[in-house]
Amino acid sequence: MTADIAVIAHRGASEDAPEHTLTAYRQAIADGADALECDVRMTADGHLVCVHDRRVNRTSNGRGAVSSLELADLHELDFGSWKAQAGDEERPDRREVDAPEQERTRVLTLERLLMLVAETERPVGLAIETKHPTRWAGRVEARLLEVLAAHPVPGPVRVMSFSARSLQRVRAAEPALGTVQLMRFLLPRHRDGSLPVGADVAGPSIRVLRRDPGYVARAQRAGHPVHVWTVDDPADVELCARLGVDAVITNRPRTVRDHLRRLA
Repeated sequence: MTADIAVIAHRGASEDAPEHTLTAYRQAIADGADALECDVRMTADGHLVCVHDRRVNRTSNGRGAVSSLELADLHELDFGSWKAQAGDEERPDRREVDAPEQERTRVLTLERLLMLVAETERPVGLAIETKHPTRWAGRVEARLLEVLAAHPVPGPVRVMSFSARSLQRVRAAEPALGTVQLMRFLLPRHRDGSLPVGADVAGPSIRVLRRDPGYVARAQRAGHPVHVWTVDDPADVELCARLGVDAVITNRPRTVRDHLRRLA
């Protein structure tokens, strides 16, 4: 079963390259990731960009909310240099990833990420997380579906969110698109493995599985594959393998894939 666990690169190969940059995603593909995970937020002028935080302060040299900035404003910022400056002493074994400066520092649009996936020689899946709450509410899902329709990719695409309402919007507009309900903890009504209406796949945190390893079997019996985040530690990889999860979302796609192969 271990060989069947999909490895999904969390914001790309984000341990080795700045998260959500083209460099991080190229590296994840080279590392053998089965799918790429990204967060999307909408700019003031209606573009979807791959940025996790509500504000750009942590991952760029700028300040302000993504929703209040236009794409041209974001293109002026450096989204990569912080990675080289932070964590070098804490992660001395981090690989040096050689990449063009622009690909390592420029904000990444969802359209460009879809183009990268379409250009890849093998099928690579996508797991796209919508971030809520946001000032744009349902406009995010509407725009996301427009972009996906305009830029088809050969691999499977799923939409993920902590917001059940977001997934319900996606399901209502595009019933064939897979949906993942992300969970920081289990609500009592979903401990039996059931999910909110509109969700196909269970997306628990690794902490949920540490506390309640039986959840995986209950969710799968209810017909829901289990995609676990964020699985970096070898002990957590082994736990997921023992429990037979369907996918792990990790910052270390190459390391985790190699570990799963050794366990197999």
